[in-house]
Amino acid sequence: MPPPTLPRRRHILVGATGLAMGVVLRPASASAAAGDLAVAVAAYTQGAPVRTGKVKLDIAELVDNGNVVPITVTVDSPMTAADHVKSIAVFNEKNPQRDVARFTLGPRAGKASVSTRIRLATSQQLVAVARMSDDSYWSHTVNVIVTLAACIEGDP
Repeated sequence: MPPPTLPRRRHILVGATGLAMGVVLRPASASAAAGDLAVAVAAYTQGAPVRTGKVKLDIAELVDNGNVVPITVTVDSPMTAADHVKSIAVFNEKNPQRDVARFTLGPRAGKASVSTRIRLATSQQLVAVARMSDDSYWSHTVNVIVTLAACIEGDP
């Protein structure tokens, strides 16, 4: 009969190996999340280039509770028949689904501004993208720090 210390030693080695692999693999999943964000934006724009400007994503940079986070997206546009915002989309980096919200607008909207409340799983980057009537895309990116996370499905 083997001494009783062998199974404990094995369990410790297996646990240490699992912990080490978790630490080694963790940064790779973080970079995959950023890649997923870029893929989601590219799918929305159908590969068209996205320029920075015209769009303002208004959200607190430090959020106490990720369960209900107010956001407002405004776009600099005259909202005329010839020059208006067709749609606005908001994407996130680390929530289970990258698509947060999509809004369809037209020249009769009068003002290119939308507001809603969202849930944030953890501290992350948000991107608002506006599609204009000339089929150009404009964006604004904000980094948000969340102190109390929401909508966690597994490991965000």
